[in-house]
Amino acid sequence: MSLLRSDISIELLNQQGSEYLPGYLGIVILSLAPNTLSSRMPIHKLHVAPNDFLHAASVVALADTSCGYATIAHLPEGAQSFTTIELKSNHLGTVKEGSVACTATAQHLGRNTQVWDAVVTDEASGRKLALFRCTQMILWPKTERR
Repeated sequence: MSLLRSDISIELLNQQGSEYLPGYLGIVILSLAPNTLSSRMPIHKLHVAPNDFLHAASVVALADTSCGYATIAHLPEGAQSFTTIELKSNHLGTVKEGSVACTATAQHLGRNTQVWDAVVTDEASGRKLALFRCTQMILWPKTERR
């Protein structure tokens, strides 16, 4: 079982993502603890589909970012990185304004894979908007072949 890495902080995660998709979407990591991470994303027009509802891809981006950052914070010692190998989402509702929140929770923290669940909610009411699960493959440095 992986432990929370001491060299990864909320500030570091937010700073590293600032010039990438998470920063562009306004995703902010709020808390990080063993086996869990929480985040939020304020809703702006760029998060909304032409039908004026929150775009499913925005919800998936929030959940996947939360699970990905949680994976980074829980990488086993010596691991190089990770990549998502599967993700699934069930969308239960939507919102048109405000902010959405996400809590990612570890289900499996192994040497070669991690499985994370995330729940996306309307931040104001706490109403569940989506359930998300992803499997992450842990990437290890390649050994030199001779």
